[in-house]
Amino acid sequence: MTMITETPRAIGVYIHIPFCRQRCRFCAFYLDIAKPERMDAFCAALAQEITLHRQNQVIRRPLQSVYVGGGTPTVLPVSQLVSILQLIQASWPTEPSPEITVETHPSTIGPTDLNRLVEAGFNRLSVGVESLNQQDFAPLGRPGRVRDAKQVVRAARAAGFRNINLDLMYGLPGQTLQSWTETVRSALELEPTHVSCYALTIEEDTELALDVAHHLVPPPDEALQIEMELAAEAIFQAAGFERYEISNYALPGFACRHNLLYWTDGDYLGLGPSAQSYVDGSRFGNVADLSAYITALAAGYLPIGEQIRLTGDERNLEALIFGLRLVRGVPHHLVHPNTPQHQALHRLATRGLIEWKDDYVCLTPLGRRYADTVMETLYLAPL
Repeated sequence: MTMITETPRAIGVYIHIPFCRQRCRFCAFYLDIAKPERMDAFCAALAQEITLHRQNQVIRRPLQSVYVGGGTPTVLPVSQLVSILQLIQASWPTEPSPEITVETHPSTIGPTDLNRLVEAGFNRLSVGVESLNQQDFAPLGRPGRVRDAKQVVRAARAAGFRNINLDLMYGLPGQTLQSWTETVRSALELEPTHVSCYALTIEEDTELALDVAHHLVPPPDEALQIEMELAAEAIFQAAGFERYEISNYALPGFACRHNLLYWTDGDYLGLGPSAQSYVDGSRFGNVADLSAYITALAAGYLPIGEQIRLTGDERNLEALIFGLRLVRGVPHHLVHPNTPQHQALHRLATRGLIEWKDDYVCLTPLGRRYADTVMETLYLAPL
């Protein structure tokens, strides 16, 4: 009798490097200011976290992607980044050609480091450019120079990176439609394979929020941000990029495999302080405190702050909500007839926010601008 074995579903690993040289005025992410002793303690704790997960056999499936984000991962010495990747690769099996991403700020990396990262197996670089207009940096408290970003992208390609993402922001204080489109066109001149475009939002308890409250800088102009979004979409599409998710554009074959896990009900394990995980229907997150993270691991236990086991209905709802971020939307079969979510989608359709197209349910262009409203409406519908 022939035994049929199911191929294990691949998984991704996200590693949060919680360090930056300084905090930008708009940033609300958990981070610490980079200091050698804190970074060394973090790396030792991270190694212990990986060891505990391996011993507990939380995941046994092959890794399809590794994403090293932050913070600014490249404030760590490149030798530590290489060691982290080597430990990950030694701890779990990987698929034949995994996507391995590291984020960087242009002021924190040079050609020699880029060469070493490629040699170690990193094959995707995400560069926090934000803008290619120098005057946009000051209101954001953003360090660095535009020429640094251009030099890093060119050096990355020379080092062997063939998959390069640029992060851009629009709706910045003082930014005009013309200056934004100039940034977009300048970004394309750098020949990226992927571009992420984020509308500036004012997060609570940030320095930028205080600046807005004190009328030192104007709040984002929503109408102008919509114009900027439409202009960017037209420029990218004319250059051969596909908008595959609300904030993301890619050349064919270069959609971010790791981020697609978040939007397609995939599994991922988060490592590092504040990192979030979704494995086998359970959501859990690490404590957002580096000292508590280090203390927990030194005592021999995982630094998990909370864990929730989702019901089948909750998993279906999350698959619907996250999947709607994709431009293609979600398959019809995820929307069960005669359910509150089905009814909510039809109400949203009457408002022009949702459309039923072929075998998918998706956001309309208007719906993409008001995605938060759509998601909230679906969350509030009873299960």
